[in-house]
Amino acid sequence: MKDLDETGAASANAGKFRDPERTAKGEARAHVALTRPDTLWFNTGTLCNIECENCYILSSPTNDALVYITEAEVAEYLDQIEARGWPVREIAFTGGEPFMNPEMIGMARAALSRGYEVLILTNAMRPMMRKSMRAGIEELNAAYPGKMTFRISVDHWSEELHDKERGKGAFARTLEGMDWLRDAGVPMAVAGRTVWGESDAEGRAGYARLYAARGYAIDAGDPGATVLFPEMDERAEVPEITTACWDILGKSPNDVMCASSRMVVKRKGAARPAVLACTLLPYAPEFELGETLAEAERDVALNHPHCAKFCVLGGASCSA
Repeated sequence: MKDLDETGAASANAGKFRDPERTAKGEARAHVALTRPDTLWFNTGTLCNIECENCYILSSPTNDALVYITEAEVAEYLDQIEARGWPVREIAFTGGEPFMNPEMIGMARAALSRGYEVLILTNAMRPMMRKSMRAGIEELNAAYPGKMTFRISVDHWSEELHDKERGKGAFARTLEGMDWLRDAGVPMAVAGRTVWGESDAEGRAGYARLYAARGYAIDAGDPGATVLFPEMDERAEVPEITTACWDILGKSPNDVMCASSRMVVKRKGAARPAVLACTLLPYAPEFELGETLAEAERDVALNHPHCAKFCVLGGASCSA
């Protein structure tokens, strides 16, 4: 029986990514151990104020497959970090749109108050610009200067291509939010995409011009400050990663995201949150590790196309 993608077409990866221990060719599949837990992610919920053309998590104004996580639930996992002795530096929040969650300010405060750096991924649009949210952001930035960074989704440095992905007027509304963050002195980074046929250098030069024109203190040349993500098309043919690949590619499993991070989500109808191996695979059951950080300490099989294209071969990372 042929493997089919979501369109019903024959998959380019037919027969691959089925067995967590062996590839389609029978070779030993690569696994990654949690060797240096540096970042714990929280998905604040899949609801978003907009619906993008290619959203890997399918966020939208109606998708509540992942429901709002609460400040109390975040605090419980912060307790677990301390109990497990994880050397976590950063607590990161993603969505959906995090500022749709009414407890976003409280969750950020809970992490900052324990000494963690905080990273919030946002489109910087109307949910963030509500009066209560702006007041909370200003309060936290004053109380914990330099400890909280907003990574803004700017899919392309041009209005035309950004709005192609996010809808007409999205670019202008995002810049309005970024202007406010600039004036409030809140540190910013940017997440863009590399799907426009530009070279890395051309893309970064475009972002540099945008930052200069708007007075944004963001380094376009720093991959941690301007993160350019490859397209995550599960229909594209990608190789499976074997244990031999590390030496062949000259890479280490310690460099892959799941060696240094985990993500907590709350599924609709679930009594408790769950811990996932990867921020990119919230709906793949094989990447759910349990309800606790202790359960999430086990190795992760690189058994998905994203593992190869995005992480091992693409070298991308979601953390700062």
